[in-house]
Amino acid sequence: MTTRRGRFIFALGFGIYVTAWAFGSRPLYPVATGLLLVAAVAWVWVRLADRPFLARRGWGDGEHLEGDDVPVVVELEPIGAVFPASLTLVERVGRLGEQRHALRRHGRHLSTRYVLERVPRGRYAFEEVRAELGDPFGLERVTVSLPAPGALLVYPRLERLSRLFSESGVRSHDGRRFQLRRPSGLELHSVREYEQGESLRRVHWPSTARRGQLMVKEFEDAPRDEVAVLLDAGATSVVGSSFDVQVRAAGSILDAYVRRGRRAVLLVNSERRETQHVHSPAADWRRALELLAAVEPTGRTSAARLLAEEDGAAARALDLVVVTSRLESALVDRLVQRALSRRRVSLVYVDPASFNGAARRRETALLRLQAAGVPVAVVRAGDDLAATLEGELTAEAVRA
Repeated sequence: MTTRRGRFIFALGFGIYVTAWAFGSRPLYPVATGLLLVAAVAWVWVRLADRPFLARRGWGDGEHLEGDDVPVVVELEPIGAVFPASLTLVERVGRLGEQRHALRRHGRHLSTRYVLERVPRGRYAFEEVRAELGDPFGLERVTVSLPAPGALLVYPRLERLSRLFSESGVRSHDGRRFQLRRPSGLELHSVREYEQGESLRRVHWPSTARRGQLMVKEFEDAPRDEVAVLLDAGATSVVGSSFDVQVRAAGSILDAYVRRGRRAVLLVNSERRETQHVHSPAADWRRALELLAAVEPTGRTSAARLLAEEDGAAARALDLVVVTSRLESALVDRLVQRALSRRRVSLVYVDPASFNGAARRRETALLRLQAAGVPVAVVRAGDDLAATLEGELTAEAVRA
C-alpha cells in the first residue's frame, strides 16, 4: 500500500516531468526522474520483503500475578532474502488495547521487547497480530499477518491462610454447637420396578408417573467432594474491583483446603457455569487457577438456583463456602436451610457498595445467617483480606 508520502512523491515527480515536457526544460528531467525512481525502488523493495515470517515470543519465566509488570519479547525471522527497512509489530492484547512497537534487526532476526505495566487479573488473547513492513523512505507499506500466540494468563494474587473464619465452629442462635451430619455417599444410579415389601421412600415418582407403575431408585456408592467453593460471578453487583476481591477470596479459601489434602470442587456461577474438581494439588490445582484467572462476572441467575440442584456438586459437598456480593433472599433461605439440617456452610460477603465509597450499613440478612449458625466473613474495600478470611473481627464486621 502506498503511503500518503509515497503518493505525494509520485505525484510531484509526475508533475515535474509533465512540466519539463510542456516547457522543454531539460534541467527538470533529472529531478522528475529521481523522484519517480525513488517511488519505484520503494515499491519493489517492499514487494520483495513481503514474505512470511517465523515468529517466536515469550513473556518471562514463571507465573504472572495481578498487578505485575509483564515483559513481552517478540522475535521475527523473515523467510525471504530481502529484509524490510522498517518493521512495526501491531497487536491487540485483550482489553489492554492495541500495542505498536518497532522491531530492530540483529543479524537474521528482528526483535522487540515491551512491558505491559500493572496488568490486572485476566486472560488476555492476542488478536489482530500483524507486522507492518516499510521501505527506507516511508513511501510504501505492506501488512503481513502473524500467527496469534496462546493467551496470556494473569493469576489472582491469593493469600496463604493459616486458618479459616469458619473453623471456630458452627453454632445455633442459642449458642449451642451443631453436631454436623455427614451425608451419605450414595447417589442415584438407575430406576427399576417396585418389588413387594420395599419401602415407599425409594419410589421414584417422576418415573412412576411416566410408566404408570411403581418404580424405585437404585443407588451406588460414589465419592463426594468434601468442600465446594462457590464463586458467585453475578454481572449486576460488580462495583470497581469488587469482583477481583471475590476471586481472590474464593481462590485463597480453595488453596487453604487443597494444602490440607481435602478433596474440593470450584464452582463458578457465571453464564457458562464452570466446574473444576481439585483432587490433586498438581494438575487439578493448575486448572482451577486458570479458571480463576479467566473468569468474568457474566452470571445472570441467582446462586440459589445452583444450590437447589439436588444432584449438583454444591448440594452434594460435605462443606460449602459461598463467595458472593449479592445477598438475595432466596440465597439466604438456602444457606439457612442447609445450616439447620446440620450441614456445614459458610459465607464470604464482598460488600460492593464499599467499593463505591458508600457508608457502611447493617445487612439484616447477615444477622439472620449468623443467628442460624452460618459463619460469615464480610470483606469491604481496603480491608486486609487475609485477616478477614482468617476470622479476625468477623462478628464486628457483620454488625457494622
